[in-house]
Amino acid sequence: MAIPDYQTLMLPLLRIAADGREHRFRDAVEELASNFRLTDAERAELLPSGTAPLFDNRVGWARTYLKQAGLVDSPKRGLFRITEAGRDLLDKKPTRINIALLDQYPSFVEFRTGRKDKEEVTQSAKLPAEAPASSETPEDALAGAYKTLRQNLENELLDQVRASSPAFFERLVIDLLVAMGYGGSRQDAGRAIGRSGDEGIDGIIKEDKLGLDVIYVQAKRWQDTVGRPDIQKFAGALQGQRANKGVFITTSTFSRDAEDYVNAINSKIILIDGERLAGLMIDHNVGVAPVGVYELKRVDSDYFEGA
Repeated sequence: MAIPDYQTLMLPLLRIAADGREHRFRDAVEELASNFRLTDAERAELLPSGTAPLFDNRVGWARTYLKQAGLVDSPKRGLFRITEAGRDLLDKKPTRINIALLDQYPSFVEFRTGRKDKEEVTQSAKLPAEAPASSETPEDALAGAYKTLRQNLENELLDQVRASSPAFFERLVIDLLVAMGYGGSRQDAGRAIGRSGDEGIDGIIKEDKLGLDVIYVQAKRWQDTVGRPDIQKFAGALQGQRANKGVFITTSTFSRDAEDYVNAINSKIILIDGERLAGLMIDHNVGVAPVGVYELKRVDSDYFEGA
């Protein structure tokens, strides 16, 4: 079962509070998770930012929207209870609470539209929505937009890398490995890599700045899929260098046989295909430049402790 969206969660959450008592938010999350029969994996799924569990976040937004509509209130931090308006709504036995229903409440329209003038809010509540209300939370929408932007950037970046010269690709791999903390200094990495001229680079690079261990690196600026024979040859090169760690980087992809072979041998070989290469370049700011930063914040509950 997929994790329910926040609109699906609003009615069950309001029903939990139907007894009129104060309820702990954490208890409600657990009860809803049980009611929807979520698996451990679904409970553990995080927002793309990695800052909070996805399901907990959606329950939080369900509570926020109910609160903004005046259907629940929060007498104390971490607690919520139903209001008279919430009881009245449940008495009507709704089958679902969604944005269209909440738009009947002026306080919610004010929250959603940002309009503070009472007359404007009342008129807005009477107007039909221009488009169906989304079931996404703000975090969902932001994550979706970020995912699309990142995917487009990865595609564009990989096209640029594939069109680069072998010498440039060599410098790119050096810059990336150093940015990831390998190779010591860029000068050290530059001396260690670049021993092959076959449209790729082969060499040994420091695993850490002190050189306590080394990693054998091979990179292929290829269009064709890298198969098992190429990885077997690389594994043999590792043995010849008395190394047990290697990184094989390509601008293309790896075959299933190549991936299975890597999982079956004793040597530790990491395969980085074109898609992952582009992702690592973005993560470590190699070949990309920021165009904007959006900082998300939350209320610091500790600050208000004892207020």
